Amino acid sequence: MRLQTRACGPLEANCYILSSDNSHECVIIDPGTDAEGTIVPLITALNLTPVAVLATHGHIDHVQDAAVLANHYSIPVWIHSADRHLLSDPAAGLDRGLSVWLAMILPNGMTEPHRVELLDDKETLNLAGLEIQVIHAPGHTGGCVLYSVTEAEDTFIFTGDVLFAGAIGRTDLPGGDSTVMLETLRGPVLGLPDAARIFAGHGPSSTMAIEKTTNPYLQPRFLDLSDF
Repeated sequence: MRLQTRACGPLEANCYILSSDNSHECVIIDPGTDAEGTIVPLITALNLTPVAVLATHGHIDHVQDAAVLANHYSIPVWIHSADRHLLSDPAAGLDRGLSVWLAMILPNGMTEPHRVELLDDKETLNLAGLEIQVIHAPGHTGGCVLYSVTEAEDTFIFTGDVLFAGAIGRTDLPGGDSTVMLETLRGPVLGLPDAARIFAGHGPSSTMAIEKTTNPYLQPRFLDLSDF
């Protein structure tokens, strides 16, 4: 499997280009703010053909350029139904202060991509020669998902803003829920295999073995809370 990573925009959200060794097709994961100017030349240089945009969730730093790229390549954006509204109403996922900032940088707002496909929990997407398992993981937003890809003996998990190296996503924005996040951490996240490599929405990669050992939010003293 081939993986390219670029941190895009002022919040340095990771955008991933993922392809099989045996295919010239690829998927684009989380093309956020200013992604187009970086991702289009990179895909051209790699001689790849995108077949889908995958959104881990609907926050603007992860999907601002999703419609631009999807429409450019005539491909769909895949997103969970709970976050679909954020593709055309990004302010709905922000607090008041961030909404003011949004109005300044996007005075004309955002428009939903021409093609949108909705994700189901435990669905498997067959795209670009890859089998991509979808795992619903709400808490940061209602529509957060993890994407799990296994090739040979390697498992790659794209966690968006659910799980970072040493941290987890915030739950205080509209659509966030700390109680739901705890359930996600106890269930889908801790259920990931130790050997899995973790590729987060921001920051460096990690492994589940490291996160289960060192991430303070995956320890019993935190997971036993009823809220946070």
